[in-house]
Amino acid sequence: MDLLLQNLVSPIVLAFLLGALARWVKSDLEIPDAIYQGISIYLLFAIGLKGGIAMAETPLDALVLPVGATILLGVITPITAFFLLKSFARLDRINASAAAAHYGSVSAVTFVAAIDAAKSAGLPAEGFMPALVAVLEVPGIIVALLFARQSRGGGIKAALHELVVGKSIFLLLGGLAIGALCGPTKMESVTPFFIDPFKGVLCLFLLELGMVAAKRVRDVREAGWRLIVSGCLLPLFHGLLGTLVGHLVGLSPGGAAVLGAMVGSASYIAAPAAVRMALPKASPGIYLTLSLGITFPFNLGVGIPVFLAISKTLESVLP
Repeated sequence: MDLLLQNLVSPIVLAFLLGALARWVKSDLEIPDAIYQGISIYLLFAIGLKGGIAMAETPLDALVLPVGATILLGVITPITAFFLLKSFARLDRINASAAAAHYGSVSAVTFVAAIDAAKSAGLPAEGFMPALVAVLEVPGIIVALLFARQSRGGGIKAALHELVVGKSIFLLLGGLAIGALCGPTKMESVTPFFIDPFKGVLCLFLLELGMVAAKRVRDVREAGWRLIVSGCLLPLFHGLLGTLVGHLVGLSPGGAAVLGAMVGSASYIAAPAAVRMALPKASPGIYLTLSLGITFPFNLGVGIPVFLAISKTLESVLP
């Protein structure tokens, strides 16, 4: 309960709630699209740079197990999401595949919120965790698109190409490469711009996401209880699995909880772009409502504190 309250009373979560409140009271508050796109680019590039700097300071053998485990989790999560959404939520094959692609990928904002919550709880995560975000972006989307087995004229191939060269992965991988090649010393000159203001810019991003999520309240109501339950069960199950695996591959309690939050999150940047191209018949009202309207708020308010609490418990139980 203390972790839950601590996570709720944080600038990141409160900025999200303020954005939602702005919509509910019909405020004229808006963040122009150009500024929103600029903030997205900044955050993705900064996450990549921070991960690259940490990778430059981390021995290669320390990365092998976490990276391998992350790839494996990226394959498992869309499979479990697909079958749950198809059987329990009663979605057709195309919509179940589209939604599974979102659960197979990762929410960079959820990751940052988890990093902040872990640090506040006295459980700092490993510095190379942003590298795992880039690793987790791709495999789940590929698996989910293969489940669909339907596209328009090479749509899946084109979607995978767009996924790899799209801004999310391009900026994350590019930032990782720059940070790893330059190292902490050469990156000191850009630290005042990319590292220090990061959380402040993130609050602006969460403000916008709060407004967007509030717009989808009607979609959540119309989705039916099965879809709403699925949007809470999937992040909880995936997150607990990720936290356990994190401990098994030697991550710290904070790192394991952050991995759990990553695995339990649902993408709303990379995955929608790929799904929109490969599965044009899939309903955005379903997969965006699940990822942004249900799972994202659930992880911010409930999921992250649960993963942190479980991770602390596993620390004393596992050898």
